[in-house]
Amino acid sequence: QVQLVQSGGGLVQPGGSLRLSCAASGSVSRFYKMGWYRQAPGKQRDLVATISDDGITTYKDSLKGRFTISRGNAKDTVYLQMNSLQPEDTAVYYCAAVNLRTYWGQGTQVTVSS
Repeated sequence: QVQLVQSGGGLVQPGGSLRLSCAASGSVSRFYKMGWYRQAPGKQRDLVATISDDGITTYKDSLKGRFTISRGNAKDTVYLQMNSLQPEDTAVYYCAAVNLRTYWGQGTQVTVSS
């Protein structure tokens, strides 16, 4: 059994920053890729960023330069630093970890509003 536990998120004003964290635990010791996705109300879940276990990153094009994904030294934790947040970044953010299958975190709400 694998669990992904997310933390961070909340309400922030436009232009502000937030950091999301996701820690994996359980029967899988290695995830070859971890990442973040988000789902805005009425929309499908979209890729935000991914990072492989050798540090290769990918980003949604429109988020490059504002969002940064990283992994902890133990490689079972993934972070998302979000800067210059805008109202359109409002969504539920999910972390994901890939081994033989994809595991999902519980989701955390990020609201950008004045």
